[in-house]
Amino acid sequence: MRKGTDLSQRVLKLGIPKGSLEKATFELLEKAGFTVTGQDRSYFPRIDDDELQIILLRAQEMSRYVADGVLDAGFTGHDWIVENGSDVHEVCELAYSKATSNPTRWVLAVPSESSVQRAEDLRDGLIATELVNATRRYFEAKGVNVKVEFSWGATEVKARLVDAIVELTETGSSLRANNLRIVDTIMVSTTRFIANRDAWKDEFKRRKIENLAILLRAAIDARTRVGMKMNVPKAELAKVLALLPAEKSPTISDLADRQYVAVEIVIEDKVERELVPLLKRAGASGIITYPLNRVIH
Repeated sequence: MRKGTDLSQRVLKLGIPKGSLEKATFELLEKAGFTVTGQDRSYFPRIDDDELQIILLRAQEMSRYVADGVLDAGFTGHDWIVENGSDVHEVCELAYSKATSNPTRWVLAVPSESSVQRAEDLRDGLIATELVNATRRYFEAKGVNVKVEFSWGATEVKARLVDAIVELTETGSSLRANNLRIVDTIMVSTTRFIANRDAWKDEFKRRKIENLAILLRAAIDARTRVGMKMNVPKAELAKVLALLPAEKSPTISDLADRQYVAVEIVIEDKVERELVPLLKRAGASGIITYPLNRVIH
C-alpha cells in the first residue's frame, strides 16, 4: 500500500446489468446482505457499503466497460463476453438468470411451418439477431454462407420477415408463444462476475471483489437449501442418521434431557418434503425447517 493511502476512501466501481438481469441481481445482492436503494429511479443506486459504487449498464456493454477500466467489476452473461471479445478476468460463474437458475441459450429458430430443418438449409439466407459476431462464427464453422443482420430486440417479431433468427431463450415460452421452432443451439450462457485485469491486480479491489464473490455464491447456494433441526431419542439416533443424506455431516448436541439429542443439518429443499415424514416415523420430534440467507462452503 502506498504511504498515506486511506483505504476507507477507496471505492470499487461495480456494474449491474440493466434489463432482464437487473431485478435478479439486486435480489441476489439483498440476499447476500446488502441494502440497495434508488434502483428504480437512478442509474447510480445507493448501497450500504461506502467502498462500493453501483452503476447500471446494459449487459451487452458491460464487458467492454470492464475491459476498458471504466468499471472495476461487473455482472454480465458469458455470451456478451464472447460476443464483444472482451479481455477480462472471470472471477466466478453465478448460476442465476431472469426467471430460473438454469443457463440461457441462444438458439437458431424459424417459424414452425418453415421447411428449414438444419443450419445448412439456410445457405444464402438472412438471419436477424442481436448476437451478430457469435452467429457469424457459428455459420462460418459450418461452412454456410449467410447474411447476419443486427436486430434491436423483439427478434421473434422479425422471424417471418427473414429466413431465421438467433434469439435468447431461458424457458422457450416466448418462442412457443410466437409459433417458432428451434433448429439448433448457437451458445449456452450463464451469468459471470468479471473484473478488470488491472483492478484484479490491485490489493484492495481484488479483496473487495473476492469478498463479493464469496457472499454472492453463498446466497445462490442458499436458494435451494434449508436448515433442519429436530430432537431425537438416543435410542433412535442411528435409525434417524441413516435417513439423512450420506454426504452431509449433521451437528449433534446433548439436550437437558439426557435421553435426547438435538440434530441439525442443511439439506436440499426438494429433499425436505420426502424426509420429514420418514424422520417423524423414525422417532424424531420437534422437527423444524427454516430458510437460509447464505451457505458458505
